[in-house]
Amino acid sequence: MSDVLLRTFDRPVNENVPDRLAVGDNVTVYVRVVEGRRERVQMIRGLVIRIQGKGINRNFTVRRVASNGIGVELTYLLRSPRIEKIEIHRSGHVRRSKLYYMRNRTGKAARLREKRDY
Repeated sequence: MSDVLLRTFDRPVNENVPDRLAVGDNVTVYVRVVEGRRERVQMIRGLVIRIQGKGINRNFTVRRVASNGIGVELTYLLRSPRIEKIEIHRSGHVRRSKLYYMRNRTGKAARLREKRDY
């Protein structure tokens, strides 16, 4: 019985999910969506405003601005089998672990300074 439990908790890590995912990153998340009997891959591009949890229960929230300026926040499990891959486009320089203040920002004020790696 303990072998079965250990195997369920030690799931293999998805190679297409980067290890260095951080708050402030501009990412594209490719998610498998099931509609009826069909399955397709949907892209969501936005800003990571929160990472929460540890280990297998780690999740992250992506915020994007949809049409008509309406903000949409989507939360995903990092180890979910529904996530096809995650691409990091930019890493933002942030000093907080939760970027909830970005909800009130629009236009140029909603930009983050890019993190530089030396």
